[in-house]
Amino acid sequence: MSEKTGTFVVTHAEPESAVVRDVETAQVHPLASNPGLEVHDVLEATIAPEPPLEVAWEVIDVAERRSIELVDSDLEPTQHEKALAADAEVGDLIQEERAGTGELHVFCVPEDELEAAAQDVLEDEETIARAARLEAVRVEVRCSAADGVMSVRYLPD
Repeated sequence: MSEKTGTFVVTHAEPESAVVRDVETAQVHPLASNPGLEVHDVLEATIAPEPPLEVAWEVIDVAERRSIELVDSDLEPTQHEKALAADAEVGDLIQEERAGTGELHVFCVPEDELEAAAQDVLEDEETIARAARLEAVRVEVRCSAADGVMSVRYLPD
């Protein structure tokens, strides 16, 4: 094995160790030590297997480190987001790039499943990985029970 450079999200962190996941390949790398990482940190970094067994990895270089903020917003989806969902069926996903960077995802969800769906998004590791790929630093979930609409906003700083 050799060094690997990429974007990694911290999925587990303890004082003595951590686990990072490559956001492009979903490959998981246990770290032999924790250089001050916290869950949901995103690293643009180089990692390498630690000799002699090469089963754990170590962070060689960090080019950038940021955190992803997950927000269960009290705000409703915008009028634009509701309009995107107007012609959609339950279970449909509408994706739209935001001006500049980031992305908007709009889902049609049955009213009685809306809260659980929002929690699923906020707890899903893939939400953080997607935010990292999109260079977002904030993920905001908005729900409207009256409209059966949930929006997930991947926002830049």
